[in-house]
Amino acid sequence: MMILVTGGARSGKSRHAEALIGDAPQVLYIATSQILDDEMAARIQHHKDGRPAHWRTAECWRHLDTLITADLAPDDAILLECITTMVTNLLFALGGENDPEQWDYAAMERAVDDEIQILIAACQRCPAKVVLVTNEVGMGIVPENRLARQIVPENRLARRAIFVILPVGSTNDWRQRRMRSGW
Repeated sequence: MMILVTGGARSGKSRHAEALIGDAPQVLYIATSQILDDEMAARIQHHKDGRPAHWRTAECWRHLDTLITADLAPDDAILLECITTMVTNLLFALGGENDPEQWDYAAMERAVDDEIQILIAACQRCPAKVVLVTNEVGMGIVPENRLARQIVPENRLARRAIFVILPVGSTNDWRQRRMRSGW
């Protein structure tokens, strides 16, 4: 089962995604961020410290299908955070040291599409619950530059997910309480 959690910066996406994992006996947390500075290192460590001890962490942003496999149990769970970071990392890896104005965006778009399709196929084969987190960057203005426009997440993920959840203003806990109370 694939669930997509999307939202703006600091909207509560991570907290909501972690809550969706519930009490799965085995959890694989796939982190797509790269440590590029001290602030990011501290943020990553803070997230690791807040996770239950039985959660395994894999730091990877490419070929994620090798981690999302069919040999997991239906009670297990995978949390992949974040698709936007994965796409950004892929774009910069493909672009290399070249100026972004010189990048072959058509080839990059094909590579991103391929990676997303492989990810979707792996999620569909996997018997475990797979929770994907991505930034919602398509609800605002159209980005001003070509690089930023490439980062807009693929809506194919949303079309293939069993559920799509959009926390807004970190209110997801409130809505859950209201829904449970019948209001």
